[in-house]
Amino acid sequence: MNTETLRQYCISKPGATESFPFDESTLVFKVGGKMFALLDIESSPTTINLKCDPERAVQLRDEHPAVAPGFHMSKRHWNTVTLGSALRSSDLHEWVDHSYELVVKSLTKASQAELAGN
Repeated sequence: MNTETLRQYCISKPGATESFPFDESTLVFKVGGKMFALLDIESSPTTINLKCDPERAVQLRDEHPAVAPGFHMSKRHWNTVTLGSALRSSDLHEWVDHSYELVVKSLTKASQAELAGN
């Protein structure tokens, strides 16, 4: 999966926004004002930081060489994923979805209802 395809997938999530709040190479995706993904668009290979349930984070790191503790993030709650041929797009989509859903669950009920279109 290339950077633009991954960017398009992240921004397609309901209520998702994107910006460069830190520098010109770290594209940050937020929902409800909270980060769910950070995409380093200048790294080679490309990396993305994704929020993750702590137990699942450890499991993914054990199962996938491309998954490491979050770079410059809480190592307990974030993973850094290095994109490459060994990763399936379906896995990456699942991990982005998981990150997004964790953040949505942390929002107020009113914000969650707004995102759901209620």
